[in-house]
Amino acid sequence: MNRPWSREETIIVFNLYCKIPFNKVSKNNPEVIKVANLIDRTPSSVSMKIGNFGSFDENLKAKNISGLKNASKLDRQIWDEFNGNWSALSYESENLIARFSSQETNARPLGSEAITEAKRRVNHDFFRAVVSSAYNGVCCISGLSNSELLIASHIKPWSESDDDEKTDPRNGLLLNALHDKAFDRGLITVTTDFKIIISSDIRDVLGGRAVEDFFKKYVGRVINLPEKFLPKREFLEFHNDMVFENWKK
Repeated sequence: MNRPWSREETIIVFNLYCKIPFNKVSKNNPEVIKVANLIDRTPSSVSMKIGNFGSFDENLKAKNISGLKNASKLDRQIWDEFNGNWSALSYESENLIARFSSQETNARPLGSEAITEAKRRVNHDFFRAVVSSAYNGVCCISGLSNSELLIASHIKPWSESDDDEKTDPRNGLLLNALHDKAFDRGLITVTTDFKIIISSDIRDVLGGRAVEDFFKKYVGRVINLPEKFLPKREFLEFHNDMVFENWKK
């Protein structure tokens, strides 16, 4: 008789669902195998559990991608509890992974300041992993795929975001280091219809051939959209209104 899935196991697999491109889910995927070994399940069962979560994902449905049809009541409960509650998912799931791995975790310090710092580190790592996966490890503007040159950039700046917004993958774009800096400084933005705009004064800031090669040719193009976690309109609006060209206001 198959062992019932526990809440803890299901949360760990939901963590993986967020971190792995849906089109790469299979029993042979190394990350699926790693999690299966961690929770003492078969890779096939973990792969199917990820497929169950996919059946709830509206972004996948919009692309005519359907998950599996045998999701359990527990699957639905975990989805409803954590989809949108990113800070809680990050902290709880990463703690569970550390516990199942019998590893010490940064999420168990004693003082309140240490706890806050631990959460910040855990949430930062979670955000980067999920955003990178959503964009399949490719810069959404340039197409660059060298991971050492890519940054999970917050659309609504980290300093302006609450805890959930800081961890929300819909508040992220995967950008190369140059475009990340330009985006952060308000020299470029992405509109609510996902088109790239550059500042009218960007030539005065950078000048020369670099503007043509690294910026102007992308104007009006739609970014490479993620498989999951499409950028949220309210975050894009915030960047358009409050960050873009803010340096000259």
